[in-house]
Amino acid sequence: MVTRAYEASVLILLPPSETKTDGGTGAPLDLTVLSWPELTDVRTDIAHAAARLSADPSTAASVLGTTKNAEIERNTRLWTSPTAPAIERYTGVLYDAFDHRSMTRAQRAKTRDRVAIGSALFGAVRAGDPIPTYRLSGGTRLPGRPTLAATWKPVLGPALAHADDLVVDLRSGVYQQLGPVPGAITATVVTEKSDGSRGVVSHFNKHHKGVAARSLVVTRRNPRDIAAVAAVIADGGQRVEIAGERELVVVTD
Repeated sequence: MVTRAYEASVLILLPPSETKTDGGTGAPLDLTVLSWPELTDVRTDIAHAAARLSADPSTAASVLGTTKNAEIERNTRLWTSPTAPAIERYTGVLYDAFDHRSMTRAQRAKTRDRVAIGSALFGAVRAGDPIPTYRLSGGTRLPGRPTLAATWKPVLGPALAHADDLVVDLRSGVYQQLGPVPGAITATVVTEKSDGSRGVVSHFNKHHKGVAARSLVVTRRNPRDIAAVAAVIADGGQRVEIAGERELVVVTD
């Protein structure tokens, strides 16, 4: 196995998405080549459990929260279907805003260094890690097993926290619970009305986090504290405030 050396920098944690591309050109899943090899045993256990569940489509539909047989069947082919880099596997509002495909070659290399994606199946993967398409959400409870949070928290949190990087955690709450990272910088997106009142953004939350993540990748800076992270996001055209020692607020109209 060849282990990739990652440049010490900011580590941006993104949430996954329910929507994923099919296909790929990579070899079938090999857990030993994924980042954070200390997660391999748990990944193996959960992958086998998801595959067994999905062999019974009627039960899987209820547990996985989908009636689409094509999505359920994805889990039965976890070990045989082609893989694609994680940053290309996930789709949706956040990934559209991040817009990896429009980046330069150098920016794509920085994406592989700086971006990781939370996952109910894999815990977390780096942007370039080769993964198959699958169906499993952070809030899913596989039959006869502890919650995914109870399964992942003892191993995922320490794995992410041991990185030398400054962590900017843009994951949604359910994925933060799978592997909390003490000391990580978090960001909340709020909308400001004409009367000055504010409310938490729901529908466009993912878009603004995708824009913020892109700013942190394409910048030539190497931010090492919350003030530098805020400055980079502001340079990307967003209004951002430092709300606490580890908390940013992105303000939209």
